[in-house]
Amino acid sequence: MTNAPATLTIVLSQMTQAVGDLAANAAAMRAVRARHGQADLILYPELQLIGYPPEDLVLKPALATRAAAMLAELAADTADGGPAMLVGSVERDPEGKLYNIVALLDRGQVVAVRRKHELPNYGTFDEKRVFAPGPLPDIVEWRGVKLGLPICEDGWLPAVCRHLAGQGAELLISVNGSPYEIDKDDRRLSQVFGMRVAENRLPLAFLNRVGGQDELVFDGCSFVLGADGATMHRLVDWEEEERVTHWTRGADGRWSCAPGAIAEWDAHPADIYHAMVVALRDYVERNGFPGVVLGLSGGIDSAICAAIAADALGPDKVWCVMLPSRFTSRESLDDAKGCAEMIGCRLDTIPIVPAVEAFDTMLSDSFADKDVDITEENIQSRIRGVTLMALSNKFGPMLLTTGNKSEMSVGYATIYGDMAGGYNPLKDAYKTTVFAIAKWRNAHAPRLSRNPVFPVMPGRIITKPPSAELRPDQKDEDSLPPYEDLDRMLHMLVEEEASVDDVAQRYGFDRDAVARIERLLAIAEYKRRQAPPGVKLSTRNFGRDRRYPITHGFRTG
Repeated sequence: MTNAPATLTIVLSQMTQAVGDLAANAAAMRAVRARHGQADLILYPELQLIGYPPEDLVLKPALATRAAAMLAELAADTADGGPAMLVGSVERDPEGKLYNIVALLDRGQVVAVRRKHELPNYGTFDEKRVFAPGPLPDIVEWRGVKLGLPICEDGWLPAVCRHLAGQGAELLISVNGSPYEIDKDDRRLSQVFGMRVAENRLPLAFLNRVGGQDELVFDGCSFVLGADGATMHRLVDWEEEERVTHWTRGADGRWSCAPGAIAEWDAHPADIYHAMVVALRDYVERNGFPGVVLGLSGGIDSAICAAIAADALGPDKVWCVMLPSRFTSRESLDDAKGCAEMIGCRLDTIPIVPAVEAFDTMLSDSFADKDVDITEENIQSRIRGVTLMALSNKFGPMLLTTGNKSEMSVGYATIYGDMAGGYNPLKDAYKTTVFAIAKWRNAHAPRLSRNPVFPVMPGRIITKPPSAELRPDQKDEDSLPPYEDLDRMLHMLVEEEASVDDVAQRYGFDRDAVARIERLLAIAEYKRRQAPPGVKLSTRNFGRDRRYPITHGFRTG
């Protein structure tokens, strides 16, 4: 090929997004291009022009119309002779079908468009609901180079890359919107895209985005693999980065990438903690809240949520409130005070005793012939919820809820009480995970923290037995198995969809105990439907991944 270049400079722009804000996304892409005027090609993440996942927003005809117009404007920018751009967007055909596309913009024109072929329709993904699948995509011949452009899921399965290799692709470029899950960074590199390279013996650039979008958070972790599978570049996790890569065509016509920096990605549990921080930061700031307010009880869940919030937003934007009842211990009061002082955030104390007494009086006739039970415990929780929501309404901060996945699984949370709020960083974190991140955070200052201090809570908060303190001498394990056992049961029941017998046999648990947990999991579904959103960490979070009927009678135990 006489006009084929001997070298290429390709920039991987690992960046965040603003779903639905096409002008802001286009401006951010233009700014990247302006910083790399000597490059040949700049890559942007999947659907970067409109944001990902767009969900039903993409069904609005006006969005596709504006996206087409904005894409034409970006293409016009390339008439200056500078770098080409590979831009993810949406396309509506004359029949009204929508496609997830990448468009190659160069020399003032949209020179090629490729439609996503493999549409994920599992877990958090439901692209078949809004997009039509494109055909197996052809290669793109650009400036004498044959490019294969698998879009996200196109690279997670073998067919598209195999097809592109068969057409003579010289280089695979995969733009992605791949949300964080525990261990997913290594799985993408070695088990998925490493396999595509091994199958086709072609070099591959994998580009992902960063930032939070409702319940999802994107960790970046972009990379470049050589045709032999060697890792040539690894971009940072959680942060934006523009990585310049240099490519050379060998005498055999094959492309190779010069090696670059290999970033270290977070190990556990730092990755989980950073997922919570990034997700909360973007949720609060992009929805226009001035900060957060939360109940600080002296327990580990609220303490770690306060730390996460201060790391995400800064301690000046975190307002903690202690809401003691007559069952609140001196130890809890002291621990809450110590936690707020270590973090450096505001702490107010608002006793709920007057409100509890008022409800006792109000309900005395109706409850006259009934014993005290969980109803009175829930009233305390709901009073706290009303109080915190009043502060949120009056002063503007978003109310943060603090229940963990273990509690949400078995319904040990009060609807319209401690479940009231706008976002929950711990929604997909089991209690054992909460202990792990609390211990880690007490000994480390996270890389992305806006409050890089440690420790952030008294050690006693981590070591004392968890308690809701809604009745005298109450402990969580009075009515639940030890959290280490409970979380093993729940992981199998939720993430693995295992039966009661499977769980009991694997760990030697009492079968009736597991059956009770399965029953609690089932009957708490109506509560979880009304819970606030929270960052997805696992393969099966409540909400986007695990969608169970509220009303059903199936049990395995």
